[in-house]
Amino acid sequence: MLKLIHNSVEYLKKVADFEPEIGIILGTGLGGLVDEIKTEKSISYKDIPNFPVSTVEGHQGKLIFGLLGNKKVIAMQGRFHFYEGYTMSQIVFPIRVMKFLGINKLIVSNASGGVNPNFEIGDIMIINDHINLFPTNPLIGPNIEELGTRFPDMSDAYDENLITLAQSLSKNLNIKTVNGIYAGLTGPTLETPAEYSYIRKIGADAVGMSTVPEVIAARHMQIPCFGLSIITDLGVPGKIVKVTHQDVQNVASKAEQNLTRLIKKLLESI
Repeated sequence: MLKLIHNSVEYLKKVADFEPEIGIILGTGLGGLVDEIKTEKSISYKDIPNFPVSTVEGHQGKLIFGLLGNKKVIAMQGRFHFYEGYTMSQIVFPIRVMKFLGINKLIVSNASGGVNPNFEIGDIMIINDHINLFPTNPLIGPNIEELGTRFPDMSDAYDENLITLAQSLSKNLNIKTVNGIYAGLTGPTLETPAEYSYIRKIGADAVGMSTVPEVIAARHMQIPCFGLSIITDLGVPGKIVKVTHQDVQNVASKAEQNLTRLIKKLLESI
């Protein structure tokens, strides 16, 4: 695995000649943030050795190097999911590559279903913790000591300083945000009413099909993480309606402008 990581890193250093400070993962319907990046290099996943290729609508499948909020960033315009058939190692492979490229912080975004009855469609949730409901973990298997310890602590999965800063900035920008716990499931089916109820009862505020594996891998490598989730539908009794992937993309796209403003200001303030 380490050899594959270094092989990808060597290729990207050769073609991009760019040392990023911050890694960004853009979720469903949120790829437009790339328009705000002063792009220096854009590389298709299919051209990067050992990289998986995103198969989901709304995920462009490009690695973007450039400047955003006066910071050098590397942005994944599209991520990889367990339901696509990828292994956990493949899903978190780009995070490990970004670590060796030089990132010292990771920002993740996603679209999710809200199970907190106080949430509304279009809300931006600052993730303050997560629950791993995937049937496996990206760190299962032989530990790669060069990446991190065998038993990484996850008591601070999402960086408290970045959360506090984002809360302050959102008020200044007049952007409504809520805080909450994100539960990660495999998908690709959306949840049943009973599953929504279960997820709420175990302490989550929103549920989605990504993010958790990537944050686990990042924290394994001691990378501070910050996460934002756009609530695209509600899994709340009395508010559950049939939802399509297009519906999710549409809501995410509408909220994207505020999410972009917040991330850009956060980068400027770090």
